[in-house]
Amino acid sequence: MRARRFLTFVGSLALTMPLLAQASPNAEGLPGDAPIPVPAAELKWTDLDPAGAPGVKSADVWGDHTKGAFGGFTKFPAGFTAALHTHTDDMKVVIVSGTFIHTPEGKAEIRLGPGSYLMQPGGNYRHTTSCDKASECLFFIQSNGKFDIIPVAAGQAPAKK
Repeated sequence: MRARRFLTFVGSLALTMPLLAQASPNAEGLPGDAPIPVPAAELKWTDLDPAGAPGVKSADVWGDHTKGAFGGFTKFPAGFTAALHTHTDDMKVVIVSGTFIHTPEGKAEIRLGPGSYLMQPGGNYRHTTSCDKASECLFFIQSNGKFDIIPVAAGQAPAKK
């Protein structure tokens, strides 16, 4: 009886292995295990401008930051500041150049230079973000949801948990 079950298992495995070995295509139509190079010169920069943020640019590498999960680069002009706000979804941020300044509400600013990482929680996490005036900031963002910025009105109490 054991031998029959074992042979059935091996037979099933033999039939499914070719299917499992086929790589599913990615968004570019290449096999899922093929690299997808995106040279910096080929990035397609657009105005992010979610809430009147002139000069802020975005270049998606995968996904679409206006619709759902995405990964992409964002540029802040030197001296840019976003007022107190929140985001719906968590964002993982890696600083590429410049000095990115993250300030949680009521706390000291955190200055992050090239190579630094920030996991910025979504939900009720109130903060400001800015870029040091010495040079523009370039950073990579990854999120499981679309990008949004929800301004916090002056004097508005934090949401209750």
